[in-house]
Amino acid sequence: MLETSARLLRLLSLLQSPREWPGSELADRLGVSGRTVRNDIERLRTLGYPVDATRGSTGGYRLAAGSAMPPLLLEDDEAVAVTIALRNVARSALAGMEDTSGRALAKLEQVLPSRLRRRVRALQEYAVPVPADRPAPGTDTELLMTLTAACRDHERLRLDYRDHAGASARRLVEPQRVVNWGRRWYLVAWDVDRVAWRTFRVDRLTPRLPAGPRFAPREDPEGGAAAYVAGGVSAAAWRHRARVTVHAPAAAVLEHVNPAVGTVEPVDAETCVLETGADSLDSLAVHLGLLGSDFTVTEPPELVAFLRELAERYARSTEGGQAGSSPAASSR
Repeated sequence: MLETSARLLRLLSLLQSPREWPGSELADRLGVSGRTVRNDIERLRTLGYPVDATRGSTGGYRLAAGSAMPPLLLEDDEAVAVTIALRNVARSALAGMEDTSGRALAKLEQVLPSRLRRRVRALQEYAVPVPADRPAPGTDTELLMTLTAACRDHERLRLDYRDHAGASARRLVEPQRVVNWGRRWYLVAWDVDRVAWRTFRVDRLTPRLPAGPRFAPREDPEGGAAAYVAGGVSAAAWRHRARVTVHAPAAAVLEHVNPAVGTVEPVDAETCVLETGADSLDSLAVHLGLLGSDFTVTEPPELVAFLRELAERYARSTEGGQAGSSPAASSR
């Protein structure tokens, strides 16, 4: 049988899971009687832990929210996960969170067992994040809280929004989701005036409070809010765009195309059209080569010329190969 102090810690650990525990199950887990469980519950309440109890055959005990945060008990894998999450937040673009997460991380690492501290330090030392090509704009935490609350409560927002050129405009939106993509945050919302989904960079918007009236909830954009942001963000950064006829069923091509890098439209049972793009012709050629199917490109002209040059280079690289070209750039 566990000693009283160790048993209380074990009981507290069980109650911190998001479920109700029947008294009989707690007694079996702790190896004590139901009366001992009831006494231990009262001890936890005396220590400031708000433990709710419900009667009946489906009743039990669960830890409720209190007026202050009591000490938490974390399993080994939970402690490692929280530590990693805090490190990621400290490197994020959330304004004001660097010091806060740093303090929380220091407190957690101070009480970690040595075996876990070694694992966490190994992750810190040998897991290196890819540096951003440019500093990400800081995002105010309170602003994120305001936007997510409006999403939750289905409240319209009036926004002052600056576009990439710095021009400001007033927008009336019905906020749907807040999405973190890369090192930036985006608001996905239904634009009331344009009657369409739109994506807004959070660091470029200023909500006018209080929020407006409530609106009827909508389904997320097709494919989900994250895919909608991914496609919009990627497309906005493309320098080169292409419309490609792929000689394969649309379903087969979709297996190779992430929503962030293109859209696929079926033409018939054996052909589809891929609209895609990239920041360079080299990257675009690589994407097309990985489709696993024949394709034909007619535009843009610079991509056609680049693929012809690439085809001749590949032909010269093969022993006995002969360079040649076709009327239109094609893999057929």
